[in-house]
Amino acid sequence: MEESLARDFIRAIIEEDLKNKTHEEIITRFPPEPNGYLHIGHAKSICLNFGIARDYNGRCHLRFDDTDPSKEEIEYIESIKEDVKWLGFDWGDHLYYASDYFEKMYEYAVLLITGNKAYVDDLSPEQIREYRGTLTRTGKESPYRNRPASENLDLFRRMKDGEFDDGACVLRAKIDMSSPNMNMRDPTLYRIKKVPHHRTKDRWCIYPMYDFAHCLSDAMEGITHSICTLEFEDHRPLYDWILDQLPVPCHPRQIEFARLNVSHTIMSKRKLGLLVEKKAVSGWDDPRMPTISGLRRRGFTPEAIRTFCDRIGVAKTNSVVDLALLEHYIREDLNKRAPRMMAVLSPLKVVIDNYQEDKVEWLDAENNPEDPAMGSRKLPFTRELFIERDDFMEDPPPKYFRLAPGREIRLKHAYYIRCETVEKDPKTGEAVEIHCTYDEKTRGGWSEDGRKVRGTSHWVSAPHALRAEVRLYDHLFCVPNPAEEKDIVQSVDPESLTVLDGCLVEPGLADAKPGDTCQFLRQGYFSVDADSKAGVKKRLVFNRTATLRDTWAKIQKKQ
Repeated sequence: MEESLARDFIRAIIEEDLKNKTHEEIITRFPPEPNGYLHIGHAKSICLNFGIARDYNGRCHLRFDDTDPSKEEIEYIESIKEDVKWLGFDWGDHLYYASDYFEKMYEYAVLLITGNKAYVDDLSPEQIREYRGTLTRTGKESPYRNRPASENLDLFRRMKDGEFDDGACVLRAKIDMSSPNMNMRDPTLYRIKKVPHHRTKDRWCIYPMYDFAHCLSDAMEGITHSICTLEFEDHRPLYDWILDQLPVPCHPRQIEFARLNVSHTIMSKRKLGLLVEKKAVSGWDDPRMPTISGLRRRGFTPEAIRTFCDRIGVAKTNSVVDLALLEHYIREDLNKRAPRMMAVLSPLKVVIDNYQEDKVEWLDAENNPEDPAMGSRKLPFTRELFIERDDFMEDPPPKYFRLAPGREIRLKHAYYIRCETVEKDPKTGEAVEIHCTYDEKTRGGWSEDGRKVRGTSHWVSAPHALRAEVRLYDHLFCVPNPAEEKDIVQSVDPESLTVLDGCLVEPGLADAKPGDTCQFLRQGYFSVDADSKAGVKKRLVFNRTATLRDTWAKIQKKQ
């Protein structure tokens, strides 16, 4: 097992089972329902289940819980496969679907009916809810609960053959209508849904409920530890009851852990899907979304997400993790691997009057000071440049160390320049062009006479600069806990996306491909978006992955 991973309570259970020889091989599973794209909460479950299989030389199955064809699509299945692989995990030959077991599940349901453990109920859905009772009021038995097994078998067969309409009847387990656990009050096992299935087509018109399909799928696959989130803790008695009634190959142990909750976001595929449906975002992979595909498009790395999931640990109590912690780990990862490049997001033209016209110098620039092995590149330096508009102020306040009339600054990797005059827009009074002089004895950004300046600016050569669109992202929601809001769409922050057109980047980014990441000096970490295009109609689009400011690191330092 990797030494870097803490020994959590689930691993303690598994180690005890191995010590007692309860299992010869540890087999886990990740069982998503293909009704949407995976989000960062699923990433924790993926890392946990596949990580445990890796740590103990076992295996992890990828199984699609495709028991509700009205909500499931092939698109979601393919996206889930891509996400799991992108995170760095491989299910090998162990890809399964709950629909693989529909025939066997039907046989198991027949066994329950034969053993007087299940019955067909003709109550309407509203009546079933009423009969079920509440947390303070016990339920009452359905008038159809004591039908003879032979009658129930006939009705169940007719359900399968499509004789009844959707909602006309269901198959329920016969357990205990007075149980304090609502899940044990004769839960529904099968319902009628005359909807074509993406794999079985029109073969079935009845489909098993999650609680019935999940435990049986686990048992038929030989899963040793069925690891799920805390909301399924109250379902565990039903999980065990079903397996105890049937001649299954094995009885997996269900273990619950706290799900991942992150501030300023939501962990509900249904609500995320609503944002997509209402066009509050551009799609499931919108870089503001907490989906794995959205994080990938924004520039997050699988290494950073795996580190985040490992470091937050596995607990038994629900809590909320600050989004700043996730951003901290992507900064930590990209700081080591992302090349430093220069981009000017709000350009202001600079003309160096004493620099030779048409001259081009190619200056050395290190790619990443954190990793000398990444080497260096050449930057073109010319008479006309662009700097950031915020790096100039005509009438600066105290302690302003950037460019101003009569002041000198250092251009990163280049020379010292001094502002001599300013050209302004006659209508607005805004600076449109700064005229400077440079000191040729400061090549590389260092003065031969030991003179130092306190301000340093990034820049791009005007003739060599590439035009780019830059997208800046903030929290998708206006509130820290959007899950509590009644209208999730109205909670979207309209300023969560700012698009800057007319940005300029250095020529070294000419061949950047979607997914490439870099640090724009003094601006943050950026990733090339999928909207970028190469060729004659070249278009560069960058997403800001994270700012340079690390809130979480500052919090840790204070503590």
